[in-house]
Amino acid sequence: MADLEKNILVVIPVNEDHKKFLEEKAASGDKNCCIRYVNGEEVTKEDVEQADVIVGNVDPSLISGAKNLELLQLNSAGADLYIKAGVMPEGAVLANATGAYGLAVSEHMLGLLVEHGFEITDSEEDAEVIVINTCCFIHDAKEESIQNILEMAKYRTAGSCKVLLVTGCMAERYRDEIIEEIPEVDAVLGTNSYDKILDAIQDVLGGDRFQEYADLKGLPKIDAQRVVTTGGHYEYLKIAEGCDKHCTYCIIPKLRGPYRSVPMEELIAEAKTMAEQGVKELVLVAQETTIYGIDLYGKPSLHLLLKELCKIQELYWIRILYCYPEDIYPELVQTMKEEPKVCHYLDLPIQHANDEILRRMGRRTSKQELIDKIDFLRSEMPDITLRTTLITGFPGETKEQHKELLEFINDMEFDRLGVFTYSPEEGTPAATMEHQIDEEVKLDRQAELMELQQDISAELGERRIGQELLVMIEGKVADEDAYVGRSQADAPGVDGYVFVNTPETLVSGDFVRVKITGALEYDLIGEISQ
Repeated sequence: MADLEKNILVVIPVNEDHKKFLEEKAASGDKNCCIRYVNGEEVTKEDVEQADVIVGNVDPSLISGAKNLELLQLNSAGADLYIKAGVMPEGAVLANATGAYGLAVSEHMLGLLVEHGFEITDSEEDAEVIVINTCCFIHDAKEESIQNILEMAKYRTAGSCKVLLVTGCMAERYRDEIIEEIPEVDAVLGTNSYDKILDAIQDVLGGDRFQEYADLKGLPKIDAQRVVTTGGHYEYLKIAEGCDKHCTYCIIPKLRGPYRSVPMEELIAEAKTMAEQGVKELVLVAQETTIYGIDLYGKPSLHLLLKELCKIQELYWIRILYCYPEDIYPELVQTMKEEPKVCHYLDLPIQHANDEILRRMGRRTSKQELIDKIDFLRSEMPDITLRTTLITGFPGETKEQHKELLEFINDMEFDRLGVFTYSPEEGTPAATMEHQIDEEVKLDRQAELMELQQDISAELGERRIGQELLVMIEGKVADEDAYVGRSQADAPGVDGYVFVNTPETLVSGDFVRVKITGALEYDLIGEISQ
């Protein structure tokens, strides 16, 4: 294989349709490519050493010898095993899944900077100000944040960078440690202090360091127009900050404070501005969306917010993420049924299905209550798409409890599902619980759950064949008469796609009706309806 320019190793489950798609893409490029498919459990050191690109998770002990490796694309959010010293070869890029919650905050900061004359660049080498918005919700996210800070620190000492600023959850959590241990960092802003970004930059340029940690009360006020970075046709609307749940595994309430809703009039004004800029889909996010307004208006008011947002003519879809199942209330469901712009889609972070595990997690639902809520939603909206997230390997989780979770997932047939391995976070009750689970066991259980979900998703996809769906176009497939889009069943960044075969000319943001003709595990294939 010495004459090949790119050797691609694929270790995730791939069916014949996937293989055909990948090989067609490889053949259409300007590089000679060889794609090899190897079961993840059967990958050898020789396989890894030959690879220029690896798609999927392989044993980290094999990576250090991969001298040809240019890109490792993980199929999970977890990256902590790969970013340890000596694992990744020098120059190789590690990519994994990331969250979208902090994007709204970043875009507000960008808007403030642009309004005051700053120019945005996509080049770290050219940037004079570098802002890192961090996360430390789980260990993997914390490690990724640290890695990003260290990577950007190089430009502070040997580049154009004059200000290196860190904000977000890690900044709130570790405060003085960041500046003490990473001297290249000039300024640190806590989670409720991002409105002070201009003050921070000015002080640093004047020769001082800057730290600001506002009380976790109220909400920062930024009047500047937000900079949309998602491509222009969908955008996230952050409707609240903080959380009052205090689940035993979660540090978020300590880092972001109690639940604070954004006033409805501010959200409507922000949504109108984004719609005028071409945004057609709003994705509502918060640590919990379901109880929006309870602190401001004395009762859950998400349904009222939805009704007002639906009045914005330019919007086509409104999608709701992060709905705690116990807080879903009748008026919300009724509004979803009545308002055609509200997607029949809910993200329900249930975390587990065993009653004892749920109790020790500090969750406020039982297994039966979860079943009842899911049955209720499906009876009210038979076409609803339900997404959920799970935590596997929680302290004390037995084989029997893991099996119970597998059986629950098999019975419920969630349309979308993600699995995190439990991450012990300092300062949380769960971190000090007895019977912590070995990492290898966590990863094995995660793989079992995802393999089951892959089968479920494939079957659900097959049921879609012959149906007609409204699809929003997001881009064109290179060198083919085909486009990539999403239906109401697909949230941006976390769910699958609809591949649309058509000779017609379409542009991003177009809505077309598509007849489904084929299905992959997570994606659908279709053609324009006649």
